[in-house]
Formats: sequence, structure tokens, C-alpha cells
Amino acid sequence: MSRDRHYLDHAASSPLTTSAAEAMAEWVAVAGNPSSLHTSGRRARAGVEQARESLAADLGCHPSEIVFTSSGTEADNIAVIGSWRARRADRNRVLTTAVEHPAVFEAAGSLRAEGADVTLLGVDAHGVVDPEAAAEALTTPTAVASLQWVNNETGVVQDVARWAQLCRTRGAWSHSDAVQACGHVPLDFAASGLDLMSVSAHKVGGPVGIGALVLRRDVTPLPLSHGGGQERQLRSATVPVALVAGFAAAMRDAVARLEVERERLTRLGEDLVQRVVSSVPDVTVNGAGAERSPAIVNLGFAGVRADDLLMLLDLAGIDCSTGSACTAGVSRPSEVLIAMGRTEAEAGAALRFSFGPDTGQADIDALCAALPEAVSRARAALR
Repeated sequence: MSRDRHYLDHAASSPLTTSAAEAMAEWVAVAGNPSSLHTSGRRARAGVEQARESLAADLGCHPSEIVFTSSGTEADNIAVIGSWRARRADRNRVLTTAVEHPAVFEAAGSLRAEGADVTLLGVDAHGVVDPEAAAEALTTPTAVASLQWVNNETGVVQDVARWAQLCRTRGAWSHSDAVQACGHVPLDFAASGLDLMSVSAHKVGGPVGIGALVLRRDVTPLPLSHGGGQERQLRSATVPVALVAGFAAAMRDAVARLEVERERLTRLGEDLVQRVVSSVPDVTVNGAGAERSPAIVNLGFAGVRADDLLMLLDLAGIDCSTGSACTAGVSRPSEVLIAMGRTEAEAGAALRFSFGPDTGQADIDALCAALPEAVSRARAALR
């Protein structure tokens, strides 16, 4: 990233790490389909399985529990849609929350057309799901219940282990979109008690175009696409060796530096909040009353349109976001913040600043220097 730009949008996509690029370079020109039986095919298969074993060690699961997908979105769709279709005869409910990533929220919503009972749990003002409400909802036979581990807009961390336990007592398969948790909070699939978990490479400095669904060996969603059944008869397509190698390398680095990065990014986030709150009037830290990922700070600026403020910061060399990049180009208030009780005006006046390995003090300093004038100009535009 050029130093005339300050990239604070890692929750949308984190730049490819050197180790991931090097791992990919070893495989990008290698011939051989991992499903072929000849020598080149077996070599490619070895590369896939090495990556699978590496990821399993970093995610706390068995290698056979990893199904490679094209993205976290595809993994979420298989988990939600495939699980409901596999269990719909006896368990018609899909349970999730009002603050999920669109990959889960929209996937669940699409099942209404097939007759699913889609139930959305609300959250409190800090963005946290009430476990008692979840327990009550699970009294209705539920096929799958999905809870995001770390919210992609606010960074709020949910109690996934408790969610998984509640689901297990009621026979529901538990799923978590852990895309934003990777590299920022400790992940251990086995210890979590989850049945399914989605992850993605490009959020941890791996390549775009590869993700994974982690699922217990006795959990069997129906596939959403059909073909050769390369990944546990659940996901068909030739596995891209270079991409999975880059994924594994990026995840290995992210896990190795997790604790050091958590401390470093926590300090940067605290510095940002303290300086902005003291220099800009009427600022709200969204999710402040909950446990949050150190990699995401969501700030509400009263009296602005978030798009106006984002463009003013962009002119000042700051890259940030109004929310999920998966709703980019759609001018509407954050549904996550509305679910947290914010008004439409408040939900439409928030920006997300998200950090990664290349985020440093200079980036925070540049943002803090640019914000007061940018907010003042954005507010003036609405007067």
C-alpha cells in the first residue's frame, strides 16, 4: 500500500501477505489436477492436503473436516441452505440474528420461498444476542442456527460456545460465520462445540477466491451445486492448489502473531477512539459496551451522511468503509446498527475503520488529523 494512502479497510479485504504470495508462487505454474491419478496429479493432491493439514492445525479441527469453497459467502450458503434442506422434513426452522453478514442473512431469507420458518433474533443496544431468547427460539425444532462470531461492521464478539451448547441440547446444527474472527480472536473449532464454521482467506492476507467450511464429520448438509464431488461430495469443482497454499500460509502467519497483534491493534484502536472523541463533538462508539475485536472500530458521527464523510476522508488519503463491503454501492443505513436500536439517521452516519498487519501509528495519526475538518465539512453540507 502506497504511503500516500492509509488503508483502514482490512475487514473488507486485507492485502496479500508476502508468505501467502510466496506459497502461491510455488504452485501457480504447476501442472496437474488434484483429482488425477498420474504423477503430476498426485503432486497437486499433495499440495492440497498439505494446506488442509496446516489449516486444520490452525483452526482446531481434523483435516477431514475442512471443505474448500470459493469464499466465505459460499461456505455460509452451504451451511445455512444445505443444512436446512438436509433436515427440513423434521426441523423446519432456520434460526439466525438480525445482525448477520448478508451471506447468512440473505441465504436464510431465501429459504422462506421454500417454506422455511426463518426466525431472526434481535440484539441489545451493544449488538449482543440474548442467550435466553435463543434458548426459547430453539424450543421449536430447528435445522440450523447461525451466529456470527465477530460482527463485520461493529467488531462485536458473540458467545459462540454458549450458542453451540444451546443448539446441541435441542438437536439443532450450530453454525458460525467466523470470517472476521480469523487472526483477531482465538479460534478452536473442536473446543467451540460448533457443528459448522465458515472462514475466508482474503480477510487474513490470503488470496481472494478461496474459503472453507469446517464441519464435523457426522454433519451432512446437501450440496448446492453438482459435479465431481471433489470436496467430501459436498462441494464440486477442481481445487485450486495455489489458492489453498496461499490460504494456509496466510492463516499460519495470522495465528502465529495473533496475541501480539491483538495487543498492538488494541492500543491503536484505543488511541483512535480517545483522540477522536476528544477532538470531534457528538461521536458514538458503536458496540462499546460489548467485547469487540481489536481490528474493528465503528464510529457514529451525528449530523453527517456517512457517504459524504467517507468521500472527504478518501480525498485526504484515508480508505475506510460505511459497513459491509458486500453491500457496497447500496446507499442505505446500516441494518446492523438499526437492529442495535439506532435511528435511520444514526445508522446512516457511521464509519468502520478496520486494521491489519500493515496498520501502524502513522495511519491512526493521519486519520485523527483528517477527521475534525472532514466531519465539520460533512455536517455543514446538511445544514
